[in-house]
Amino acid sequence: MTIQQLNYAVVISETGSFTRAAEILYISQPSLTEAIRELEKEIGIQIFNRTSRGVTLTGDGKEFLQYARSVCGSYEELMERYTGGEGVKKKFSVSTQHYSFAVKAFVEMVMKFDTREYEFSLMEERTQEVIHDVAAARSEIGILYRSDFNASAINKLLRTSGLTFHHLIDCDAYVYLYKDHPLAKKKHITFDMLGDYPCLAFDQGDTASFYYAEEILSTNDYPRMIKANDRATMLNLMVGLNGYTICSGIICEDLNGSDYRAVPYQGDEENPGAVMEIGYITRANSTPGAIAEQYIEELKRYLKQL
Repeated sequence: MTIQQLNYAVVISETGSFTRAAEILYISQPSLTEAIRELEKEIGIQIFNRTSRGVTLTGDGKEFLQYARSVCGSYEELMERYTGGEGVKKKFSVSTQHYSFAVKAFVEMVMKFDTREYEFSLMEERTQEVIHDVAAARSEIGILYRSDFNASAINKLLRTSGLTFHHLIDCDAYVYLYKDHPLAKKKHITFDMLGDYPCLAFDQGDTASFYYAEEILSTNDYPRMIKANDRATMLNLMVGLNGYTICSGIICEDLNGSDYRAVPYQGDEENPGAVMEIGYITRANSTPGAIAEQYIEELKRYLKQL
């Protein structure tokens, strides 16, 4: 088994075609087919189902590709860090659920480095994409939360993806809304008080489980629901429609301004509150680099002030 064979498998899985993969890899299709056949023979599993319409991953192939992507990503990091040569920028990437504090820590971290020497990336994404990015070594750090409700599903996905969860902070549930919302000045908000207003949630895709929802209390029966893809849209809907979301209550006024409020959520027997455990994920067998360590330190410094 070679890095080249693993890279071949990754490209085929991403294109869904041996023909297209061969074009991208600049090799002949027969050579590519033979390389994958030898790989499958060596590891004792079939990676791809081959049909006239293209290729798909087998059950064994899906698991194998998770490891293959991770290995290829780590190899690329190694090459960039130690053999890139002069003029090649070092890379650091973070994938996160939609948290302003993750952006704030990123800003503070970037300010400590020369952006002429580094290529930084910050991606706010769906829960599964955050996990996939770190597993595939596209990002070194991922930011997400878990709770009593979703911990089992999240932990299983992290374990099968070869990832480790690191605790940062525990947060009670808050209702997040615009300052002029009719409920913004309440000392606390119950579920029944929210019935006349739309609940806002980040879209997780058509096939996503509600275990991957970014909002706490995702299984409650909300009479009105609107989904969005980014934080800017979410904030606009709070202003225009008196929408709200139930979240950690961590507001970064440096980035979002002072126009939003986080009011404590008061649960009841039918709609109890919950605790969000926010943390960061890394690949289980990797040690964070110097930039990642700085980012983690900025996260901890900011959250410690709350």
